[in-house]
Amino acid sequence: MHTFTKAQIASVLASLVDFLITFILVQGIGVWYLAGSALGTVSGGIAHFLVSRNWVFQAGEGKWHLHARKYLLVWIGNLVLNISVLFLLTHYVGMNYLLAKIVTAIGIAVFYNYVLQKRYVFK
Repeated sequence: MHTFTKAQIASVLASLVDFLITFILVQGIGVWYLAGSALGTVSGGIAHFLVSRNWVFQAGEGKWHLHARKYLLVWIGNLVLNISVLFLLTHYVGMNYLLAKIVTAIGIAVFYNYVLQKRYVFK
């Protein structure tokens, strides 16, 4: 299977984890949507690292600590982008937080995560 396709499948799986955690925290528990989204993003990031390392880029042999450090750097940028764009879309555009999270996740997955993971993290 093509690496890009596998990466998008991994992103969808990680997004499902992210969205589920976000939804439970915000809708179920009443956590502020930005905090719930941040915790969802952390959960999705962990899931994404494991799937990407072992299945997408087949980098499971050794060097996990090096991959984890690089992934963490990219992921911090991902978190900042996710929260920033989510805030802009909800606060200034007036978009529902779940729709804004979907739009944000798709854009960041394709134009940020995939490129940096392929060329930097798991190369």
